[in-house]
Amino acid sequence: MTTLPAEFFRQPFAHRGLHDVAAARPENSRAAIRAAIAAGYGIELDLQLSRDGRAMVFHDYDMTRLTGTNGPIQQRTADELNTMTLLGSDEGIPTFAEVLELVAGRAPLLVELKDQHGQMGVTNGALEQATAQDLLNYAGPLALMSFNPNTVVQLAELAPNVPRGIVTSHYPAEDWPLLRESTRAHLRTIPDYDRAGACFISHKVDDLASPRVAELKEAGAHLFCWTVRSPEQEAQARKLADNITFESYLAPIPA
Repeated sequence: MTTLPAEFFRQPFAHRGLHDVAAARPENSRAAIRAAIAAGYGIELDLQLSRDGRAMVFHDYDMTRLTGTNGPIQQRTADELNTMTLLGSDEGIPTFAEVLELVAGRAPLLVELKDQHGQMGVTNGALEQATAQDLLNYAGPLALMSFNPNTVVQLAELAPNVPRGIVTSHYPAEDWPLLRESTRAHLRTIPDYDRAGACFISHKVDDLASPRVAELKEAGAHLFCWTVRSPEQEAQARKLADNITFESYLAPIPA
């Protein structure tokens, strides 16, 4: 099993970079990533797949909220996405390879691969392969994770030396209306941790007291959490979590 570098327990992780659209730093943008590096934070970011099979740093399946252009990101090529403008900036959507070159080991990266098929099932491997390809020559501190445990299993084969984790939740129906109840019930128990060769979970902050989370931590899993949005919430989270992903305030960096 791979293990997490020491950097993953020092700096809090800025959620989708240190984003602030009022300061022309949209989420997952180059500007948000530069700002996180300058502030001394780790960076959490998201990957989606372009039409031509490139890993793109972008959160949503649909582009409307972040670009004002309707339609799935998978319907555009990487070059087309790079020329589209993220709302609140003059930037386009970057490739993962470009972001890796930009970061160049200066901050630990917590990289989430988004589920590509909607029901957390077995994937076709396209995003996993694109991600692994981009990582071949990257030497900085980095870990991969996904809500979809099947993605993490694939990453164990494609990038076996990169630490892996599962993003987890108690999966309330109101937060996951498109997931079948049976799927939510299955994922809630985090049954695939060992199968995926994971060394951490990143769990929803308001469910850290879950007995299953405690069981995994007792068995040696590192516990991160998402998404902390206030100093008060951080103080509670750190009673259990090894580190946090945060936004909406500036988390202190331990001395």
